[in-house]
Amino acid sequence: QVQLVESGGGLVQAGGSLRLSCAASGSLFGANLMHWYRQPPGKQRELVATISRSDRTNYVDSVKGRFTISRDNAKNEVYLQMNNLKPDDTAVYYCNADIFLNDGLTLRNYWGQGTQVTVSS
Repeated sequence: QVQLVESGGGLVQAGGSLRLSCAASGSLFGANLMHWYRQPPGKQRELVATISRSDRTNYVDSVKGRFTISRDNAKNEVYLQMNNLKPDDTAVYYCNADIFLNDGLTLRNYWGQGTQVTVSS
């Protein structure tokens, strides 16, 4: 079994910063693409940022210049540094990853449980 566990959410004032972390553990060989999604209250889940094993990144336009995704392949961890936070960033943030299982061939997609980020004005 593979688990993704997020941490680092919380309440912050507008203009503040938070750093989210997500650790993959269990019977895995390694992670391929890793993503951060978010779901604001009453809205659909959206893709926020993606990072490849070679550190190529992609961001939704609304967070460009404010958020930075990074990863540690040795630890199978992914991070999201969020700066200059705005009330519109309030959401549950989810980690998502394509994971190679122990055989090195089987690729499966996993979700974390989510972590709440609340930005007050």
